[in-house]
Amino acid sequence: MASQAPVHGDSAGTILGHPKGLFVLFFAEMWERFSYYGMRALLIFYLTKHWLFSDGEAGIIYGAYTALVYIAPVVGGYLADKALGQRKAVLFGAVLLTLGHFFMAFEGAPAAGNTDNPIIYVFWLALALIIVGSGFLKANISVMVGQLYPRTDVRRDGAYTIFYMGINLGAAIGSLLCGYIGETYGWAYGFGLAGIGMLLGLVVFIWGKPLLLGRGEPPKALAKGREFSVYAIGIAFVALCWVAIQYQDAVGVFLGTFGAALVCYVLAIATFQLPYGSYSNAPTPAFYSYVGSSLLLVVSMFFVSSGNEAWQWPASIGFGGVLTIMILQMIAKTDHDRDRIMAAMFLIIVSVIFWALFEQAGSSLNLFTDRHVDRGGVPASTFQSINAIYIILLAPVFATTWTVLGRKGLEPSTPMKFGLGVIQVGLGFLVLVWGAQSVGVDVPTPVIFIFLIYLLHTTGELCLSPVGLSAMNRLAPAQIASLIMGTWFFASATGNFVAGQIAAATGGEGVGEAAGKQVVLDVYSTVGWYAVGVGVAVMVVSPLIKKLMHLETLADDDVGDDLEGQAEGPGEPMGAGVHPSTRPGN
Repeated sequence: MASQAPVHGDSAGTILGHPKGLFVLFFAEMWERFSYYGMRALLIFYLTKHWLFSDGEAGIIYGAYTALVYIAPVVGGYLADKALGQRKAVLFGAVLLTLGHFFMAFEGAPAAGNTDNPIIYVFWLALALIIVGSGFLKANISVMVGQLYPRTDVRRDGAYTIFYMGINLGAAIGSLLCGYIGETYGWAYGFGLAGIGMLLGLVVFIWGKPLLLGRGEPPKALAKGREFSVYAIGIAFVALCWVAIQYQDAVGVFLGTFGAALVCYVLAIATFQLPYGSYSNAPTPAFYSYVGSSLLLVVSMFFVSSGNEAWQWPASIGFGGVLTIMILQMIAKTDHDRDRIMAAMFLIIVSVIFWALFEQAGSSLNLFTDRHVDRGGVPASTFQSINAIYIILLAPVFATTWTVLGRKGLEPSTPMKFGLGVIQVGLGFLVLVWGAQSVGVDVPTPVIFIFLIYLLHTTGELCLSPVGLSAMNRLAPAQIASLIMGTWFFASATGNFVAGQIAAATGGEGVGEAAGKQVVLDVYSTVGWYAVGVGVAVMVVSPLIKKLMHLETLADDDVGDDLEGQAEGPGEPMGAGVHPSTRPGN
């Protein structure tokens, strides 16, 4: 048998059949996730117990922080693509993250979350550094995994499986160790350990540079002046996030206004530009009616997001106009690309609901575990590791199950999986409510129900998150693949911000232990039933959405043109960046 020419990425030798550079990225990302999830496990407690924010205030801050973490990869991915290259972007992100995690260790004296303690501004800076650092690192490190392999290399899926295990391993260990040490010995020690983890990731990445074999370098020769200008933009972004995290309402206004504009823009492309070749060829009355309705919706969302309820009706009218014109155009002209974009937008909206509920884990559910659960003396923050552990155990089971069902023609469609995911996240809350009420509100809830809610949330996540990125890539026409991907990430950010609003609604401090617990259970019961209802509705309409996907006319959705990094794994919807470096026809 003739020997094959070595694929690029192997000249430095292999480990387990994979380039050594994969394991450099594996350990760098593992330590980054160790630090991120270690800090995340402690954050809500730090806000409420050290800075003495109310539950509602802490929930909103937490939601704004996680929303910004999901927006930042759009900037980090774009700058890496246009100028910096993935390797330098990851390095810059790692430096920012290391600084941010170490700044978290400066706590000062406990104070009521304002100017009583000037160290609060160092805390805001730490969060801003972590936000921007995550944006540069997370948007690009998974892309580098794909760059180690040719597009047709059969080892690519296995590489992402290994890489994804590093993510969840770091998340599990970080939550356990940083959470335990932070709650047992002091905040500075827990956050400091997270910082040490990030520093180790940075050292691994710098040490392993030769093993990356030049992958992720700038797209063209990068002049020093241009390179430092990109770093200056990154620092300016840190300053912007430093302000935004202090004024969380502004984040909500941005998400509401820009989100409406983004959706209207994507739908305009799908409804008029793609089917007719250009906007000028589109039916004039319909196009201008659409533009008018879109402007009304965007302007109204600015005021609605600002808390002005009087603008809800104009927003509804604008939304109704956009929807009506879109449906009429779908009836008037057949276009498969447009229909697929409509299906993608439907899935994106469903994902907002899912993440809004799933992300209670780090905020309200963390506080509930701390205050109302019989933990046997185990620090509440360590329970944040359960999700990652479940993923490590269950992801292979789900992957095998989908494969087996697919061979038999029984695999659920993508929209059906999304519906199942939303139902399960709702059932998780309902199981917790039932468990708490079964023993009495004035009695600590048995810890088994915390394991059960995380189990249902993880199985829901495995139904939705791994297929989401893949669905976006399959459904988006090549010319707007980045735009659809960016919309997916923006939806994740919006879901996280809404999660903060839901967490704020659970704030029952000052009303007594049992009454406060009942407030949380009432909110969980409400969102749980709503989620089940939404999930059932998604399953009911899933045949229609599947029809809009026109899978039968896709030329070939597995020709090596997947977004590099899309297989990174569940729980990381921002992991692939927003830049498909491989596209059909490339």
